[in-house]
Amino acid sequence: MDTITQTKQTQGVAINALCDALNIPRATYYRRQAGAQPTSKMSMPPHNALCDKEKQTVLNILHSERFVDKTPYAVYYTLLDEGEYYCSPRTMYRLLESQSENKDRRGQRNHRDTIKPELIALQPNEVWSWDITKLLSIQRLVYYYLYVILDIYSRYVVGWLIADRESKEMARKLIQETALKQGIQRNQLTLHADNGPSMTSNTVAQLLEHLGILKTHNRPYTSNDNPFSESQFKTLKYCPEFPGRFDDLKEAEKFCKSFFNWYNKEHYHSGIAWLTPESVHCRQAEQVLENRHQTLMNAYIKDPIRFNHKPPKLRQPPEAVYINPPQTVLISSLQEEMVMA
Repeated sequence: MDTITQTKQTQGVAINALCDALNIPRATYYRRQAGAQPTSKMSMPPHNALCDKEKQTVLNILHSERFVDKTPYAVYYTLLDEGEYYCSPRTMYRLLESQSENKDRRGQRNHRDTIKPELIALQPNEVWSWDITKLLSIQRLVYYYLYVILDIYSRYVVGWLIADRESKEMARKLIQETALKQGIQRNQLTLHADNGPSMTSNTVAQLLEHLGILKTHNRPYTSNDNPFSESQFKTLKYCPEFPGRFDDLKEAEKFCKSFFNWYNKEHYHSGIAWLTPESVHCRQAEQVLENRHQTLMNAYIKDPIRFNHKPPKLRQPPEAVYINPPQTVLISSLQEEMVMA
């Protein structure tokens, strides 16, 4: 406490900041300054506490064959109806806790041990993410199912399909046709998805094994293991032209065809240096960025004041795109942000 007071007087640092830095409550500091002594916990047991013999008697009752599978409340009221009283239900709980016997005895649901997926894409067609989302129909409880496969490096939608049901056979057909269209070779691609029935089906697994495509899945109840597909679906459903509900399957297909054409060819994506997915997927990003930089340099030469006499820097697309980047990558990224700040 004296150190806090001395630092405030010599260096003018606020009391709040000093207390926060030392993890000391401000109220404690001010009480000490006022001369109050720290309170000590009462060491004496309460006057109405059970003696050791009474505690053992209650434990023997709780451990008896009659009450071994009952809660303290059930034991308490059963004995009370029989005209016997030993202690309160809360005391029974405290006695059981002292013996480490108050844990839940029911079978608890345990999730399987899963490994956190850590994927990296250094170029297009290295990692794809795919998912299925529902589109509402004007009819109640009628949905259309949109299958979308996305390249995480370029954000390019390499394949999509819309149907009136979710089917592992349709998923298999879409993946097979998309891999053929993109010229995927064996051991080239990783396909990431959640744990939906179509994604984990043997039909899809056998196809991927046949094509030499590695598959990975989300951890249970961890939606941010598949962030690229989730983000793309949000762009779809929040775009101004999205109708909310569709009259029929043909209308939904027509909208999706128009949307994905815009998304791939016209949509400037913030995650890829404001390029379109098609330009990155078709390896035109460097040329586009060079042209942008040249335009900015011409403007800088003409009027450097508008740029505060600082020439514009050439932007680059991301060197790598991750699903769950390793801790070392996160630390390096944080350090770079701190240097730039």
